[in-house]
Amino acid sequence: MGYVLERTLRLLHPFMPFITEEIWQHIPHEGKSIMVSQWPAEDKTIADLIDEASESSMTTIMEAIKTIRALRLEVNAAPSKKSEVVLNFTDESLRQVFADNEGYLTVLASAEPVTHMAAGAEKPENAMAGVVNGVEIFLPLKDLIDVEKETARLKGEMAKLEKEISRLDKKLSNQGFLAKAPADVVAGEKEKLAGYQEKMDAVKARLEDLAKL
Repeated sequence: MGYVLERTLRLLHPFMPFITEEIWQHIPHEGKSIMVSQWPAEDKTIADLIDEASESSMTTIMEAIKTIRALRLEVNAAPSKKSEVVLNFTDESLRQVFADNEGYLTVLASAEPVTHMAAGAEKPENAMAGVVNGVEIFLPLKDLIDVEKETARLKGEMAKLEKEISRLDKKLSNQGFLAKAPADVVAGEKEKLAGYQEKMDAVKARLEDLAKL
């Protein structure tokens, strides 16, 4: 990235002389001024500039950030609230990668502290879990969310789901509706009912988890 930035600034200098000089002075460079630096010349092939190991490592870090954000969103964690993150490495080569890039998790995923599990250690209880290539990610729920507030929200959601399930149950038990409605409409209502029931099961499971905190 530094290689590309420094040479891009040299190319831009004739058009943006003052700002390119200012930025150039604050990044690694050779010489006293960008004004007298050499015009960029091809000195490496594209293949020489590709660092596949670094690309792979950063892809894993980005996927971990996305996973942590998704887990936090699922429990409605406040954006300003830091959350503990526990990492279990199924690929030990990633342990150092995460150690070197922990700052990205802290800044971009509000992960603090970040704990690395020892090989063979027991996985944390009462924690949300996600998996990216080579590492399991756990978010302990204790102290992450307002249990009372989240319980109330989920109970409210459950009440709405119960109402929808009851409505669809009655509708699909009505022989007049089943006789008159087109087959695709009936199938659609059955699909809606199955979806509500699935959501209800998920809400009940979440409430059971919260009761353990």
